[in-house]
Amino acid sequence: MINKERLIERFMRYVRINSETGNEKDFSDLIVKELQDLGLEVKRDKSGEKIASNSNNIYCFVEGEGNKSRIYSAHMDTVKPGIDINPVLENGYIVSDGDTILGGDDKAGISIVMEALTTIIERKEKHNPIEIVFTISEEGGLNGSKNLEYSMINSKEGYVFDSGGEVGTIINQAPSQKKLRVEVIGEASHAGGEPEKGISAINVGAEAISNMKLLRIDKETTANIGTFKAEGATNIVNPKAFIEAEVRSLSEEKLSKQTNHMIESLEKTAEKYNAQVKIDIEDLYPAYKYSNDDSLIKEVENAMVKLGIKAKKQSSGGGSDANIFYKNGIKTINLGFGGNHAHTLKENLKIDDFVKLAEVSYLLMTQ
Repeated sequence: MINKERLIERFMRYVRINSETGNEKDFSDLIVKELQDLGLEVKRDKSGEKIASNSNNIYCFVEGEGNKSRIYSAHMDTVKPGIDINPVLENGYIVSDGDTILGGDDKAGISIVMEALTTIIERKEKHNPIEIVFTISEEGGLNGSKNLEYSMINSKEGYVFDSGGEVGTIINQAPSQKKLRVEVIGEASHAGGEPEKGISAINVGAEAISNMKLLRIDKETTANIGTFKAEGATNIVNPKAFIEAEVRSLSEEKLSKQTNHMIESLEKTAEKYNAQVKIDIEDLYPAYKYSNDDSLIKEVENAMVKLGIKAKKQSSGGGSDANIFYKNGIKTINLGFGGNHAHTLKENLKIDDFVKLAEVSYLLMTQ
């Protein structure tokens, strides 16, 4: 049902178009043109103005039969290094040439939705109502979906094509995440002449971090320090340091407990040395969880059974636009497209899984 060669060609063409986060315009313009060439009306919101992107979210409604309207969504941006990607076919996989990421996250998702939709329109096949939502600036904060104009959307359920792993992967639960931005304020003094009069923000921050439980906390919770930064001359006791950290959990209770633990460690250490800490906490996205018997999951499983694909329901350690859709009252699950090693130079896409998920998308649109 899906033209494998055209799907591969589409993906390789898409990843060659630069679209690092905040710079999605060229790719966005191409997608708009391709949707318009299919005879569809395309809308864009004004999200880019709010989040310093040169593009906006794309929305397209395709009228169909029945009441089973669904969102089909993926994001247009890629992480760095994503300039001048050169995709290569290699033993059943698509890889980059090793100098950049591949961009399967998430241009594989865009390709899957576009190819399924193109096939249906070309063949003039009966289909369900389809809502296309392609977002900007997903990487680093889900900012496109957070600023999407939800008044445009009619569907109450949908699919996001943005999970790594083999085809058949259904993300039935995903975590909440909080981000901590911390400024540690000490006291400057001459490091050689009177270091006793100084309060080293570096020492305070380092000791606070050393007292924290980090990385894998339990099977539902993780925590990580991403940035510890301070700059200054070696002959000055450094008065300022900056820390960025995150906490994720499938449990809101555990999320709060771990966050409070990290805050307490910072505040107690600062008090010990008569330093100060300024802590800003951002709620990035909420958790979602669906039962294995949920109707939307059963819908996907039925499509997979028809194609001989074994469904595998599992939780994820990362968030996606599905979390934000859920927050806005749209039941959405994330599906695996065959990608591996996302956000690294080793990123690859298994072609067989990629093609199979495009076929799943086609069935979801038509069954």
